[in-house]
Amino acid sequence: MTETTAAPLYWSALQKIALRFFLLLFILYIFFNPNGVLPYTDVIAEYLIQPFHIIIPWLSKNLLNMAQPITTFTNGSGDTTYDYLVILLIVTVSAIVAVIWSVLDRKARNYNKLFYWLCVILRYYIGITMLSYGFVKIIKLQFPSPTPGRLLQSFGNASPMGLAWTYMGYSTGFNYFTGIAEVSCGLFLFFRKTTTLGAVLGLVVAGNIMAINYCFDVPVKLLSTTLVLMALFLLAKDAHRLVNFFFLNKTALPSEIEPHRFRRKWKNITIAAIKYVLLTYLLISNIGGDIKAATQYGDAAVKPHFYGIYDIQSYVVNKDTIAPLTTNTERWRKLVVGSSGYATVKKMNDSTQNYTFREDTKAHTIVMFTDADTSAKYHFIYSEHGKDSLMLKGKLGLDSIKISMKKFDMKNFKLINRGFHWVNEFPYNK
Repeated sequence: MTETTAAPLYWSALQKIALRFFLLLFILYIFFNPNGVLPYTDVIAEYLIQPFHIIIPWLSKNLLNMAQPITTFTNGSGDTTYDYLVILLIVTVSAIVAVIWSVLDRKARNYNKLFYWLCVILRYYIGITMLSYGFVKIIKLQFPSPTPGRLLQSFGNASPMGLAWTYMGYSTGFNYFTGIAEVSCGLFLFFRKTTTLGAVLGLVVAGNIMAINYCFDVPVKLLSTTLVLMALFLLAKDAHRLVNFFFLNKTALPSEIEPHRFRRKWKNITIAAIKYVLLTYLLISNIGGDIKAATQYGDAAVKPHFYGIYDIQSYVVNKDTIAPLTTNTERWRKLVVGSSGYATVKKMNDSTQNYTFREDTKAHTIVMFTDADTSAKYHFIYSEHGKDSLMLKGKLGLDSIKISMKKFDMKNFKLINRGFHWVNEFPYNK
């Protein structure tokens, strides 16, 4: 029989207090931040969390005496003031309950079963998250290729997050690399024998995500930090073995990984079946959903007919040709048409204005308007001359407008045309 590191019969007081605290901390965090992997779980979670949209603002005002009221909740940003206060609430409640629990259950010898099932929960939570993270990179949905507008934007005017998104979106290969690492981590964590490998890989992968979030001001700092803490918790059991193997060049005994079985066989079979059904569902839903989404708004989505960058050749208002002076705040300099029905006009003084862009290729018409004033619309009839020349004729209010433009070949950008080179006689760093 192979000797293994058996689960300890007696835990120290510090180990028991730590288990109580982290069990409460992680369970409460998952409650406030569910993965939404199963149908309708997001709807249920939103319903359950609604009371805290009242409780947290009340606590911030009456207990913390915060000057600004809490009116913004978790959205595209997971690092709102509300989210930080939720973390404060979770930590406070976990600490208080852990102390009470320690007093009431001070005679407990160990929490081996609780520790086992908490690790199962964390394995699945990290695993599900990593599968989600990984597939949106492999299918290249999270980080799209640089858009025409992004290619024109100067580095100095890009946000740190925008720079990170451009860096990741430029390379399909790098998306595959990071995505495969995240998917591998997720899959390893679904199986007991590869849990330690999955946790080590998870620590590296989640640590990299956390570093990007902190260093590039990406508002997912709380989630990525928690994933790192969860990975460290999973590795805590094997800390001695890992130190022996990696640092002390000593024998590392196999870990005790036997599952906590139920006495009734049908319960064990049911749990195993649920696991594989869940894993199958995760793979199908992630891959299928991401492929479908990619065809709608990712790199695989059909681009608008006028997708690209257009340099304005002439700009005529009421039969008066407007000179291309850099002091002019109205004359167009470039028209940038992106995906999803939006366009940007760059003026001669380098200011920009975003527009909703509606094209009708059958009627040869274009309508443009801003979200701020949907009544003030450009109504154009367009004509194309060759592959790269476009003429717009129309009105804005009482003014008649005629714009001649030429399409810019985006392959002229160094970022697009440089490509990959095995051999570089000199560094090409522009």
